[in-house]
Amino acid sequence: MAVSSASGGSAALLGLGTAVLVYAASHVWLHRRLRHLQGVLHEIRTHEFAAETPPSGPHGDELSTLLWEVYRTGQSLETEIQELKEMESYRREFIGNVSHELKTPIFSVQGFAETLLDGALDDESVNRTFLKKILHHANRLDSLARDLSTITKIETDELDMSNEAFNVAELFDAAIESVEIRAEEKGIMPRQRVAPDLPQIYGDFDRLRRVLVNLVDNAIKYNQDGGTVQLEAESQNDEVVIRVVDDGIGISPDHLPRLTERFYRVDKSRSRNQGGTGLGLAIVKHILAAHDRELHVESAPEEGSTFYFTLPTSPQPSLQPA
Repeated sequence: MAVSSASGGSAALLGLGTAVLVYAASHVWLHRRLRHLQGVLHEIRTHEFAAETPPSGPHGDELSTLLWEVYRTGQSLETEIQELKEMESYRREFIGNVSHELKTPIFSVQGFAETLLDGALDDESVNRTFLKKILHHANRLDSLARDLSTITKIETDELDMSNEAFNVAELFDAAIESVEIRAEEKGIMPRQRVAPDLPQIYGDFDRLRRVLVNLVDNAIKYNQDGGTVQLEAESQNDEVVIRVVDDGIGISPDHLPRLTERFYRVDKSRSRNQGGTGLGLAIVKHILAAHDRELHVESAPEEGSTFYFTLPTSPQPSLQPA
């Protein structure tokens, strides 16, 4: 009887010891996982995302599911916060660029106007010159405002885009007509080379005319007096390749990747003297992107430049802003 009692006591003690060990192990295991959860939440709260580590241990239980959800939430927040920081940086840079572009013409208009009011208005040898310069800078401000409005409308889906069929020659004629005055000033007559029996192309005629106007205008501006500018078109598979080729000053390879950035200028002083806003190629990129197309550039200093893109010869899905 005594032996049986002793055996029962030993079994009870063994069971109690096992229970204590299981409890202790479970407590340590649970405590470790809760500490990990607490650490992840602290890192999320303090934006220390680099210190985040994925959960370890068993999978499938409720705590494991919670740990992974918190971890994934932290990763998503890191991505969103990084995007917000990039947008804020872009916003500041954009506002700074716009402010800088506005200052020069505004200060020029103020300076010439004040000079005229101080007595130059009655001086026939300079008054017309000053008025012409005021008009030049006023036109530059108008161009900047129009370009900014165009980019904003494209990006916010406010610029209606059509999808129609038309002939390349019509597009070339419309673009050349728009740059006729500048071309005459530099003694340049843009030429056309259109392959015979070229099929019609599809897209928004007015927006694509703007693309060509910006490209041809640049080809004229950054060229020598009497230089060559040629618009070319030829078939390639089920598309038409359109090129604007010039023998102007060319572009260094270092600048090519950034050409379509807003306000980016290869030669800042020359661009401003030519009256550019720094937005022309950015508009080209956005309009082509709305057509699901890209702008390509081949250029070298003193060897001229070739800007080209393709357009479809069959109807495309509805055009989207880019």
